[in-house]
Amino acid sequence: MTPTFLQVLICLILGIVLIIILTARYRVHAFFALLLACFVVGVGVQMPVADILKHSKDGFGNIMRSLGFVIILGATLGGLLEHTGCTRVMADFILRKTGEKRAPLAMSLTGFIVGLPIFCDSGYIVLSGLNQSIARKTGIAMSVMAVTLATALYSVHCLLPPHPGAAAAAGTIGVEFGKLISIGLLVAIPAMLVGYWWALYAGKKWPGESNGQITSVKHQSEESVIARPSVVAAFLPVIVPILLIALHSFFVMKQTANTGWHTIINVIGMPEVALSIGVLLAFAAGRNWKREKVGKLLTESAEKAGGILVIIGGGGAFGAVLAATGLGKHLGNMESLASLGLLFPFLLTAVLKTAQGSSTVAIITTASIVLPLLPALGLDSENGKLITVLSMGAGSMIISHANDSYFWVIAKFSGLDMRSMLRVYTLATLWMGLTTLLVLYILSFFLLN
Repeated sequence: MTPTFLQVLICLILGIVLIIILTARYRVHAFFALLLACFVVGVGVQMPVADILKHSKDGFGNIMRSLGFVIILGATLGGLLEHTGCTRVMADFILRKTGEKRAPLAMSLTGFIVGLPIFCDSGYIVLSGLNQSIARKTGIAMSVMAVTLATALYSVHCLLPPHPGAAAAAGTIGVEFGKLISIGLLVAIPAMLVGYWWALYAGKKWPGESNGQITSVKHQSEESVIARPSVVAAFLPVIVPILLIALHSFFVMKQTANTGWHTIINVIGMPEVALSIGVLLAFAAGRNWKREKVGKLLTESAEKAGGILVIIGGGGAFGAVLAATGLGKHLGNMESLASLGLLFPFLLTAVLKTAQGSSTVAIITTASIVLPLLPALGLDSENGKLITVLSMGAGSMIISHANDSYFWVIAKFSGLDMRSMLRVYTLATLWMGLTTLLVLYILSFFLLN
């Protein structure tokens, strides 16, 4: 029996509510919440259990095939940059160029660059010691320094691969990584700048009080590496993979003949290969490697990536079950849906993010819902899919507050009280998301017309 639109819609809402309650209130791992949501939706539309399992496994397998290597290699690259001291070298270099008077700008630029391969929470922890010392030395309010760094890391984390939300959305929707990185970088810059400007304004207006619980971090790079890498060696593992992926995307779009060095670029510019080159460059930046240390770093990276991959796989499973319900066909017949365009994925992601706290879970869940609706939204073209993924990234910025683990990482490692965090950081994430949406609307006039 074919389920009615009302039946499918009710089951979808129940599935989303279940995900929010389990993850936000009961702290259930997102994978199990997504898996249970598969069965709530499937059983609700009278889908046989065998079919629910089949669709779930197909969705899980498809997303693993497209994103598994990218996520693992991205986590490995981030761990190596932290261990070798590359992140500290980049931060010191940018600070020297900007000067202490522009220390907030230096930390914002550092966060933007370091955040390209490193997850925002890890990046903040790695750079927090440097951030604290600069704040003490310059006398700049900690709320300013903390939020300029945090928002810069956040801007690229929400919008660009290999970060899990953007990578999963690109894999689900079908967006080429190189093009997403190229356009996403341009879109992330205004988000970073808005976060920076708001931190300067609000941080000075509400400097806040330290809660006396600043957490200090011992940097592995300073303990384990005798000689810190050079500036060139520190930047190469970040810059080279991005350039290779962008070149690969350029040749794919131009449909350049696969001859000579074009063929080489097309191979080494594949995301998996480019990130592998970045990992090798990060290894080269280190000194005095020991077998035990290498093994430990690689193990930690794989374990961290594993936790992310099961969430992404759960999102793929949920999306496959939703697709099998015929939701896209039902909603595709609604003329009013087309008028929403990129506002629909933005709002849905923002609601999920604000409700349950995780940007990654919000993007993955939204991508599963939006995929069959792309024709109805008028976003089924190549550029339309690109705008869709970026609009979900913008929505996933809104609103980071007390149910977001990153919120507490910033508070814990900066020593800011709750009121300052809400006034300065949380409001910054709101302006970042809205600014990104505005930029995407302007961009859509050029890409979609």
